[in-house]
Amino acid sequence: MKWWGWGVEGVSFHHEDKPRLAPFVRDKVGIDITTPAASAPLRFEDLDIPEPQLPDALGDRLTRAVGAGNVTTDPMERLVHTYGKSVRDLVRIRRGQLGRMPDVVVYPSSTEETAAVVDAVVQADAVLIPFGGGSNIAGSLEAPAGETRTVVSVDLGRMRKVLQIDEESGLALIEAGAQGPDLEEQLNKRGWTIGHFPDSFSHSTLGGWIATRSSGMQSDRYGDIADITRGLTMAMPPAPGQEKGEVLTLRPLPSTSTGPSVREMVLGSEGRLGVITEAWVNVKRVAEERVVLGYFFPDFATGLAALHEINTSDASTLVARISDERETQFSLATSKRSKGLSKYVTKALMAYLVRKGWDLDKLSMSFIGYEGSKSHVALQQRLVREIVGKHGGIVVGKGPGVLYDQKKFDTPYIRDFLLDRGATADVSETAAPWSRLKPLYDNVIATAEKAFADIGCQGYIMCHLSHNYHSGACLYFTFAIAYEGEDVLARYDVVKRAIQGEFIRSGGTLSHHHGVGVEHSPWLEDDVSPAGAKMIGRLFDGTDPGRNLNPGKVVHTGEPGVSILSE
Repeated sequence: MKWWGWGVEGVSFHHEDKPRLAPFVRDKVGIDITTPAASAPLRFEDLDIPEPQLPDALGDRLTRAVGAGNVTTDPMERLVHTYGKSVRDLVRIRRGQLGRMPDVVVYPSSTEETAAVVDAVVQADAVLIPFGGGSNIAGSLEAPAGETRTVVSVDLGRMRKVLQIDEESGLALIEAGAQGPDLEEQLNKRGWTIGHFPDSFSHSTLGGWIATRSSGMQSDRYGDIADITRGLTMAMPPAPGQEKGEVLTLRPLPSTSTGPSVREMVLGSEGRLGVITEAWVNVKRVAEERVVLGYFFPDFATGLAALHEINTSDASTLVARISDERETQFSLATSKRSKGLSKYVTKALMAYLVRKGWDLDKLSMSFIGYEGSKSHVALQQRLVREIVGKHGGIVVGKGPGVLYDQKKFDTPYIRDFLLDRGATADVSETAAPWSRLKPLYDNVIATAEKAFADIGCQGYIMCHLSHNYHSGACLYFTFAIAYEGEDVLARYDVVKRAIQGEFIRSGGTLSHHHGVGVEHSPWLEDDVSPAGAKMIGRLFDGTDPGRNLNPGKVVHTGEPGVSILSE
């Protein structure tokens, strides 16, 4: 990806073909996106990149492990591997605030080579940070600011093959460095899919998904990555006094009763226990039919009730999400100019809703998808249509669903576009029981708006529900503030902390699928209890007592964090 932003060079967000977007952003966020970009990243040539600190002995050992052409101290390579893609990462790197850069980037091609790299790093008392696609937004990739040891970034980009498919069992063995498009292309050629499609799909890896407990847009049918992952291989650090570490191998068993789950220990460990090199995952046959339909509800609360009933009914969905009126208005504002017949159809639909007594400012848009045989899809659509109608909603057809599919991986590009124009945008997501979702939503909106006022910035926050479970669902909030001063991150922190704190106070979790990293680690105790945080810390310390593997992630290791429950 770009060193200074999301995605690949030459691809960016544009507003010119979206006539309603500029007025919307001017009204809600307070910036004029029609003017030329006010700020831009520093040029690479103007960055102050420090010299690498790589002892000859460690460099020689890394070279023996992976080959001379796969060890580099190139400044650009090191820069790309310095941060992930959180708004904090982007603001800092665009300003040339590079923090503690990795000294060397290493590209292994197998479990054996990865294990040799892990051994070399630990024996040299250096720091190893696993790197997949670089898409993390929780601070899981950066080295501690005061780290004086050599920092080694281990990029698994050479390890991207589907190694084996057990067709009878519906399992595939895939190398951990395979990005979403890599593995889907290989699986699709043989008629299979993993079905895991996070927003970061185009630039994230299987290993990264597992290390952060990722969730994809189609989790209602395929499950989260914790459900999909059945076995794995991980290169672990040597024990004190040992030359070589062990390679953990977990077979792809459907279920076991063999003590605490080692698989669950690795899931979400963010590189603190070792480097995941390959994994056995559930795969399903590519469906005969896939349909995503758009639905409108008169308001968000009504839509939430409908989705809850759908989830508890006999209906089986691929994806079921609903936007609040704020996100619905934003989505409609990002639509391209209607032409021909569709222009009149849209006007007629809105006029019909007004005649029904709907307040269009409270309109809530939903996307519900179905997958399977033609008969199965038809049945599920009918079951859902009955529930939607019962709650006063309407079906608006395939058009919005097609648009959803086309745009589903493009949203992160908007952050760079807004940063260029003086606005900072980010996301926070949580999960809570069904009984607490609406109160949590109301509390977060109120808390965020108070935070905007406290920092003296115009801001906007919006939300959608997705990832449905038996007992609850995920609420995904997006917010933006109109400010670009030197203290922008301090003001951003006020809003971010307020939102995260309200998650806990209102009965949710700190993060549903973005992980912990350093962004959430100071308040992990609020989520899992002090005893739970100590248990996780003891697991990490027992496996990696020298804190050589991605130190500082998940469990806070700096100054004691202030509980957000006390704020």
